[in-house]
Amino acid sequence: MDDTVPPKLLSLLSSAAGAVRTHDNVHIFSHHDADGISAAVILARTMMRANIGFKVTLLPALNDDTVKEIMDSGSKCIIIADMGSSYLEELDTVNGDVVILDHHKYQEAELKNVKHINPHSFGIDGMTAACGASMALLFSVEFDKNNWDLVQTAFAGIVGDKQHQKGLEGINKYLFAEGNKKGYVTKAEGQLIPSGPLMSSLFLSVDPYIRGVSGNADGVAELLGDAGADVTASSSDLNDAARRKLSSLIASKLLAQNVTRETMEDVASVRYVLKNWIVDAEAFASVLNSCGRTGTGSVGIGFGMGDKECTRLAHDHDTEVRKKILFAATELDSKGLQKTDSIQFFDSSSSGSTGMLCEIAMRFFGDPDKPVIGYSVSEGMTKASARCTHALLKKGVDLSVAMRTAGEAVGGGGGGHMVASGAWFPAGKEKEFLAALDAIVKEQVSAR
Repeated sequence: MDDTVPPKLLSLLSSAAGAVRTHDNVHIFSHHDADGISAAVILARTMMRANIGFKVTLLPALNDDTVKEIMDSGSKCIIIADMGSSYLEELDTVNGDVVILDHHKYQEAELKNVKHINPHSFGIDGMTAACGASMALLFSVEFDKNNWDLVQTAFAGIVGDKQHQKGLEGINKYLFAEGNKKGYVTKAEGQLIPSGPLMSSLFLSVDPYIRGVSGNADGVAELLGDAGADVTASSSDLNDAARRKLSSLIASKLLAQNVTRETMEDVASVRYVLKNWIVDAEAFASVLNSCGRTGTGSVGIGFGMGDKECTRLAHDHDTEVRKKILFAATELDSKGLQKTDSIQFFDSSSSGSTGMLCEIAMRFFGDPDKPVIGYSVSEGMTKASARCTHALLKKGVDLSVAMRTAGEAVGGGGGGHMVASGAWFPAGKEKEFLAALDAIVKEQVSAR
């Protein structure tokens, strides 16, 4: 086996698989984004193939309330994917077998019961080299070697967490090598041109978000005309000359809106083609994300399990969500972001989709030198998301630490990855939170 998967990790996975096999029913808890749903699908299909009953619950975040929900589930076997590492001590008190397949940073804890499986425990970066779905796939294959076909679903999680953009590393690289060797996953050249019918794909495009084109039918028609492409064409219909021309025009527009070359390279990163799916990994991830964010995660699970009706509904959800995000992004682009010394921010209470808007703003129209923070107030609680670039990481920014510290400073909490993180706190504390976050980020950069 490739040395990117340490033997001790495999041993821990084998022990966890052995514990799960002793049960007739398993309760799977996972995050509601593309990575979390991908992981849940992998685990559900693993249990189904082994004739083990299962239930899946998707959660928007792990906090005191959702941890209590897990602890009160009454299940004698619980698998938690894409989360769990931030509540190890609490989950260790559950009366039953608990397996955590996470990839977020955590603080060490003395555990007697929980089988905590996290790449960080083995010196592997969970931000770039392994996601929740990656860990779920390793568990699934350790459970039964015949489950390698589920590597296709794992790539929806890998791509959904943007772990492919700088090239695959660590466990993800190993999964591709094995999946490719077995014929399940192949590479395709990346491009700035969205796939599918060009009028609709460019109109709905937020990755890249092209100012004057995204959400603008006239702008799309003009762009296609300048490229010599027919408005009825799909991306696959373009000849080499038209493809080069259209790609060059898109690049010019992105440069004009101060998009960094790093972001353009990320957009045009390698795409992963899945043997048994009509969609590629990027489109797969988009569908799962849309289902999770609209509270229809069960449809996403059904889509991942291959149900035809869920597949139809999932694609409908994806189209509607993409429209909603697009119009929220164009509105935010028009209004602009508010800035302090070290951060830029916006209120998304009326639009939702905070994390997605943070991502789009950070990459396509925000100030590339400051992290983007979005927050949404609802039912007495404020939830915030933050994004930064790898260039900002090199300057010392660590959003996982910054969001957790700022959240705790105003009576809440937070955490996540260095480049993408979240926080929650009582409503009405937004100004205090942003001031604290601004000071923390400023200190992080000055310390470097």
